[in-house]
Amino acid sequence: MTRNRKYAGLVAACLATFVAALAVPATAQNQDDGRTVTAHGIDWHACADTDFKGMQCGSIEVPVDWSHPGAGSLALNMVRRPADDQAHRQGTVLLNDGAGGSSIEQLRLAMHIKMPQFAGDMTQKFDLLAVDPRGVGHSTPIVCGEPAKPAGVTHFPRDRAAFDALAAHNRAFAEDCVRRNGALVGHLDLTSTARDFEAVRKGLGDQRLNWYGIHYSTLLGRTYAQLYPGRLRTMVLDTALDDTGSPLTRVRQEAATAETAFNRFAAWCATSTDCALHGQDVGAAYDALVAGADRDPVPTKSVGHRPLTGEDIREATQDFLTLTLHRPELAQAIAEARAGDATGFLHDPDDTLDPVQVQVPACLDNPRPIHTPAQLAQLQKELTAVSPHLGGAVRSYKAIVGCLGWPLPAEPVEAGPTIKAAPGALVLQSTRQALAPFAAGAAMGAQLPGSVVLAHEGDDYSMFLSSRCVRDATNRYLTTRALPAVGTVCSD
Repeated sequence: MTRNRKYAGLVAACLATFVAALAVPATAQNQDDGRTVTAHGIDWHACADTDFKGMQCGSIEVPVDWSHPGAGSLALNMVRRPADDQAHRQGTVLLNDGAGGSSIEQLRLAMHIKMPQFAGDMTQKFDLLAVDPRGVGHSTPIVCGEPAKPAGVTHFPRDRAAFDALAAHNRAFAEDCVRRNGALVGHLDLTSTARDFEAVRKGLGDQRLNWYGIHYSTLLGRTYAQLYPGRLRTMVLDTALDDTGSPLTRVRQEAATAETAFNRFAAWCATSTDCALHGQDVGAAYDALVAGADRDPVPTKSVGHRPLTGEDIREATQDFLTLTLHRPELAQAIAEARAGDATGFLHDPDDTLDPVQVQVPACLDNPRPIHTPAQLAQLQKELTAVSPHLGGAVRSYKAIVGCLGWPLPAEPVEAGPTIKAAPGALVLQSTRQALAPFAAGAAMGAQLPGSVVLAHEGDDYSMFLSSRCVRDATNRYLTTRALPAVGTVCSD
């Protein structure tokens, strides 16, 4: 009760300043060229950013709190790439990245690798719309002053004092975020974000949307389908997550999946001369690096950045394992850190992600199953058993421990029930992924009747970019709504 009253007072004190200051951010993509037009509630204009030449940039205002629409608004910024074949245009594909990831910046990367040259019907017959969700990227982003995890705070506390220090820091971190961002911090949940996308649909004037969601955005797409029956024509869900069970089960499964991915990385090093650790026992080298860094943190060349502990290195490792193309980079980072320079572990392979913008929504969307040091110690013991190298330092674990002491209540959506009036989804799930077990695809598909899981033999996510088989199946589904046969596996 005391904490809730304190939070309410903090929000009230900040809200007036926040609402007064809130305005459409002037990003490079959204600079006005003097020919701005307003249509259906979205302000569209030609993009000034050269990476988005020939595209349209836009913004729309939505309420901070959908239950109190008069209590302040925020801007959602977006980039639209018109279909190449306008005479045969079939609608809009809404591109959505993972939690804390900028869809606009993902679109930029897609343009850099010249996606329209190989995308086929997706870019020929559909407008691509990248919208940065509330609090993320170019859409009134959450910016906090406190670090998510400062020196002296551990996500793996071994005693009551360290547990209390972590909870106290998380509370201070949240309160700082509220001071800087106002009530928006309490409204970054899946439900609020899904309501935003309904406003975007209305602003576009489209009767139905086509959804392409990756990772967290598979949950967002499911939430949208549940809230707005019949508003989706198709759903492509890439690397689906499973939130139908206990969050502790989810973290154990993710830890085991990431550990297996690390072992595949080590096996690759044994056979590939592209690995900077070729010919070495990679697992032993990594373990020695982590243990040594926990005793004596490894410096980096980043000005002002503290040296990295073994825990820091473990927490940075999973994202290197999500795509096979990052394997050489991980090997190089380990080799350089063993030589005394841990700079390589400061680079997130997905630089469209912001760690603060990942953590804050996680504390709203996920139940909080850990309340005592004993409960956390038991979870750590279980994670060590299934993840001896990484120690369970995966995203879902950080979502749990990063929310200990969080003063805002969690608002998880109901998961599991069958969703009526949703299209049968094309669920793209790699058989070996560091972010999500293969079984998560079936758990997602079971909530959306008529769905099919298209298995991709491999380690990668964002499979449309890397697999011709996946591209062909996706384009067939987008244009005809025909799903592949149950049990189909893409091997390229």
